[in-house]
Amino acid sequence: MNNEEPNLSGIVVWGTIANDTMLVSQLEDDLRQSFGKVIFKSSVIPFDFTEYYESEMGEKLMRSWLVTEQLKPLEQLADIKNFARKLEAKQLNSKGRRRINIDPGFLTLSNFVLATTKNFGHRIYLKDNIYAEVTLIYQNKSYQPLNWTYPDYQKVVPFFNQIRNHLYKILKENKKL
Repeated sequence: MNNEEPNLSGIVVWGTIANDTMLVSQLEDDLRQSFGKVIFKSSVIPFDFTEYYESEMGEKLMRSWLVTEQLKPLEQLADIKNFARKLEAKQLNSKGRRRINIDPGFLTLSNFVLATTKNFGHRIYLKDNIYAEVTLIYQNKSYQPLNWTYPDYQKVVPFFNQIRNHLYKILKENKKL
């Protein structure tokens, strides 16, 4: 192993919630310039775990995740969340409400850390009203949910494992392991 710590950068995973698939397609275009092309897309699942977003974004919400190709330094998590908030603001409806929710996070070989604006006891404040939450940890050859892991993230652990395999190959090819 060389002197560089492999977990100082991660692959960005973009969680999306919307009821219009065109908004997710537009997001792919918006991400390309700053984060590279989308290299993985999860299957789309109904977002029926909570009604939290329905008053703002409407009904029949769908959940999906996108993964962009460029590795980013972990210290950029809050800045990336702020970038996502600006992308959300570009798509406001006529009443000034969000039409898409974008939650970025960093996937590393050891965990998945979600960026959020909601503070709870298990979250660490970063800056600009942005918090970090360890959502999944890698253990026993798979990511594992924690007590607070949202049910939609628990449902797609195999997708996150697929991304980890890709990240592992990248780090190995670049001799960062």
